[in-house]
Amino acid sequence: MIQEASLTGFLRTILIILLVYYAIKILTRMFAPYLVRYMSKKMQQRFGGQFQQYQEPRQQYKEGETIIDKMPEKESSSNKKVGEYIDYEEID
Repeated sequence: MIQEASLTGFLRTILIILLVYYAIKILTRMFAPYLVRYMSKKMQQRFGGQFQQYQEPRQQYKEGETIIDKMPEKESSSNKKVGEYIDYEEID
């Protein structure tokens, strides 16, 4: 048997699709802040755990003591004096 599409069935289908779309849209707006908060807490825990693994224990310094932390200078294999500097002037 061949069934024909009726106008009421088509309108009912369109109405159901629109209702589902707006229901999902409303529920997303209601639960999005909770989902974002949950995800940010999870990311904070993950990154906090990684940071604590690599964090060096702090040394206790006496009050008034001056501490200078410097990175050692790396030996540069490239020549710092590459060429001569040419000053350009704009010609009108």
